[in-house]
Amino acid sequence: MQGDVLMADAPVAFEDRADKSLLIVDDDRPFSTRLARAMEGRGYQVRVAESVAEGLAAIETSAPAFAVIDMRLGDGNGLDVIERLKNRRPDARGVILTGYGNIATAVTAVKMGAFDYLAKPADADEIHAALMAAPDERATPPENPMSADRVRWEHIQRVYELCGRNVSETARRLNMHRRTLQRILAKRAPR
Repeated sequence: MQGDVLMADAPVAFEDRADKSLLIVDDDRPFSTRLARAMEGRGYQVRVAESVAEGLAAIETSAPAFAVIDMRLGDGNGLDVIERLKNRRPDARGVILTGYGNIATAVTAVKMGAFDYLAKPADADEIHAALMAAPDERATPPENPMSADRVRWEHIQRVYELCGRNVSETARRLNMHRRTLQRILAKRAPR
């Protein structure tokens, strides 16, 4: 009889959780559609939101057990969504995705309640592994991480977009010569 009580108190492995509700908040519709399909194939009940406002509304309606949230959304920051999720459902596991990661934002994401922090492009296997990882388990290094040239190119593209595609303003903010920036922008993305 006492053995039964101990079994009931044992923590349930995340893989065996009955509630596999998942909220994906990402404004990249093709990515979120592919990810939703892949995660449904892994047994999750998926809802998709494309903005901070939609993500917050979905959490208010029914806080999911898991969430995959893009850091930068058109109407704000994904950290607002992770913070609301942790307030509404403290046992929820949220993973923050971003194409422009750095140590400061990773630390902030974890402090706000994110369980893990993954750089885009992350695939469904990486995301599933992050959601199911034990709290003390270290993440495995990615098989094909972005090259340093690709990370640099992504950063330049992000600043260029944030500057309204103004080459002169982007060059000024990156402390780069305008012609050098124009040559970089004219090239294809490195692998």
